[in-house]
Amino acid sequence: MKEPIRVYADTSVFGGVFDEEFSEPSRRFFELVKQGRFVLVVSPVVRRELDHAPERVKRLLEAAEPMAEHVALTAEALSLQAAYLADRVVSERFSNDALHVAIATVSRCTMIVSWNFKHIVHFERIPLYNAVNTREGHLPLAIYSPREVIENEDEGQDI
Repeated sequence: MKEPIRVYADTSVFGGVFDEEFSEPSRRFFELVKQGRFVLVVSPVVRRELDHAPERVKRLLEAAEPMAEHVALTAEALSLQAAYLADRVVSERFSNDALHVAIATVSRCTMIVSWNFKHIVHFERIPLYNAVNTREGHLPLAIYSPREVIENEDEGQDI
């Protein structure tokens, strides 16, 4: 069996379970967490953002927390967030998006999954996040949507 991959899931992935467009891949992602394919990493930022979410989203987080690795909000993550903002990877208005990426990075996650295609999973921003990571002495972070990391039904077949 493969070693589980440490994956930070931002708030959008929890809400995605209840969104018609994102439901199936989000549910499949959490199934893979349950099966041990991924180690789910959760931060205080996700928990805080979900404080005002619908009850069913809060219940999903509560159900996932026992199998999740909980990481702290650290000075190192805040410093990396500030570096992303200083380099204008995202504006101050979207600083929580930068904070999700920073926490995933300093927590040494292999990847972050998100449905945020504007400020996180974006072809122009991903290399900018990773340029800052490299400059600041961190490893690059893979950034994907849940759809990109769930196992393909055709797995094992030639592409």
